[in-house]
Amino acid sequence: MSLTTTVQPSAPRLKKPSWKDPRLLLGIMLVLASTAGVVALVGSADQTTEVFVVDENIPVGSSVSAQDLAVVPVRLGDVAGSYLPAAEGIPENAVASGLLRKGELVARTDLGTADDLDRKPVGLRVDDILPSGTEAGSRVDVWVALPNERNGFKEPRQILTAAEISELTVDESVLGASRSTQLLVLVEDDDLAGLLSAQSNGAKIAVVLNPGAGS
Repeated sequence: MSLTTTVQPSAPRLKKPSWKDPRLLLGIMLVLASTAGVVALVGSADQTTEVFVVDENIPVGSSVSAQDLAVVPVRLGDVAGSYLPAAEGIPENAVASGLLRKGELVARTDLGTADDLDRKPVGLRVDDILPSGTEAGSRVDVWVALPNERNGFKEPRQILTAAEISELTVDESVLGASRSTQLLVLVEDDDLAGLLSAQSNGAKIAVVLNPGAGS
């Protein structure tokens, strides 16, 4: 009777990885690239730009300088190019091309020159009380009634539709017995002559709020 001896194969020994192993180097590069990407993403999210913000309402056509504005740091992302950075400053002889409201960021398109404006501010005095909520930026229809040759006024007619108010001031007497409203209304060049003629001829002017008109 013979005995058979079985020899168990020895387990292979794990080799210690070498710094020259390309797989190890590739893994390190992937980790570094991932870390750099996360750092760049976080850095871009925290990146802010100092831009101008309107300190007080500025009517259309009014001159604008850095003294009229404040500076705030904001995150603008992809729309950063649409706004005026504080480092760039305000262009010389800049005017507001639209009503600049308090607290709004100043976009590049908000500023222009006087020659660029297609509407001119004209002052109107209105004795009738305007509806509550009428303010700069509101739209109004303007009616005029020319005086008769003897007395009274002719039938009123509308000469402006959905004109924008650029500035509004309410004047009251000391005792509050009388009240009038001073308006600056933006008038297109084609309508200027008619309005100015009515004013110079002593027309009675009435302003009607037009809330349905677009701004």
